[in-house]
Amino acid sequence: MQFLLRALGATPALALAIPAAAQTIDKGAAYPAAAAGDGATNGGYNLSRWAEDWRAMCDPAKRDDPIDALKCVKLTPGGDVYVTLSGEARLRVNHTTNPNLREVRAQRQDIVRLFGGADLHIGEHLRVYGEIAHGGITGVELGAPAATLRNRIAVQQLFAEAKGEVGGIAIGARYGRQEFVDGPNLLVSQRDNNTIRYTLNGLRLWARSNTMRVDLFDLKPTQYGDLGADDDVIDPARRFSGVTLGFVVPKALTGNAKLYFDPFFWRRRNKVGTWGGRIGPATRYYLGTHFWGEAGPISLDWSVNHQWGHFLDQRIDAWHAFFAQNVRLGSGKTAPRIGFHTDYASGGGGYGDGKLRNAYAPFGNNIYYSYGLFLTPSNLVAVAPTFAFSPTPKLRLSTEYQRAWRANVHDAVYRASGQPFPGTQNVRGAHTADVARLQAVWAITPRLSFTGRYEHLMAGPGLRNAGYSNSDFVAGWLSFRF
Repeated sequence: MQFLLRALGATPALALAIPAAAQTIDKGAAYPAAAAGDGATNGGYNLSRWAEDWRAMCDPAKRDDPIDALKCVKLTPGGDVYVTLSGEARLRVNHTTNPNLREVRAQRQDIVRLFGGADLHIGEHLRVYGEIAHGGITGVELGAPAATLRNRIAVQQLFAEAKGEVGGIAIGARYGRQEFVDGPNLLVSQRDNNTIRYTLNGLRLWARSNTMRVDLFDLKPTQYGDLGADDDVIDPARRFSGVTLGFVVPKALTGNAKLYFDPFFWRRRNKVGTWGGRIGPATRYYLGTHFWGEAGPISLDWSVNHQWGHFLDQRIDAWHAFFAQNVRLGSGKTAPRIGFHTDYASGGGGYGDGKLRNAYAPFGNNIYYSYGLFLTPSNLVAVAPTFAFSPTPKLRLSTEYQRAWRANVHDAVYRASGQPFPGTQNVRGAHTADVARLQAVWAITPRLSFTGRYEHLMAGPGLRNAGYSNSDFVAGWLSFRF
């Protein structure tokens, strides 16, 4: 609760279709809203609910039902001060055979997520956003659930924001607890797969013109407890800061394409870094770029970064290279898409042998390589053809078949937590696993959806020779949000 009071007193320093009346463009920023570093807004909804713009709902004539009235609750007669309310209720079941890839009893997780947010707009230039969340879990073979799965109540986000325009440049500042996704999704994300989302605390500044932007940030992660709001504190051991630039690629060079080029320079400091059972201070720098967007029927998302610094007495020298692309086979948003992704994350030195060449994602999308959280972009090479299609207008299916290897067979296989599978560093076999995956998203109504996932992981020699087994993962959840 102390954080809540401090932030309120501080100086501001897969989506569903909804009515077309909802506007998604921030009138205060000339830079394309979809590329401003706040994530994608589709049909009005964004994973970060503060990135949505519901000003159109201030006009009662544009509302379709009583819930629409919650998107603009006027606090002054003229409507220049208003609150946008949002929320989600998600009921989910996960079933995992051979959890931790060991031949043991299957795990079942029955999970509930509840959260509500309020976005207070004070004129055109000031806002305060707050969000509280609850996570509950029961089931079989749970072990000790993390606070991101079981949490009585958490202040998930709480920040103040000020913005304006100077000389045709949109500028802004946001201070407090917030989600941060300004970069490649495999490096930074909200981790929506968790019940309680990944958030950070601190300051973010930006300046944006029509064709370029600059974002600076200095943030510390939230260290969640599992009781009341008072035990969700700022992590004193970790700090993430840096700068991200953004450029709109001129259409004169690419026709009518919507392409963006986002270089970045980041620093991550961790007083309790861990590799190979050793714990100590680590400072890791990231210099990279993100090139992404759409060119006609082609969508692409490419990113490369180099990492350096120190962990204990080891010098860090690591690389990431992510390349995802697909092509739309027909017209319209529901047309089938076929593509592939190929990814490289360097490895080696995790157990103290020479340079530390293990690449590391600060807080990326954990489910990208495995719904069961068995793979991560460290000491990894992955190739996967992908296919997505809509058999009906409200149902979207996506599937892929991924082959994964170790980049360095003298280092371990790492999972999504960043921890190694013990013993894999002592066996050989570059092939780690084959992973077959299927996801279905059914938009039952504009606000209600059902998502189902299935994954079969077939352990390769890199895991099997160390005593690890195959695993099946099945999940389904019903989500209502407004």
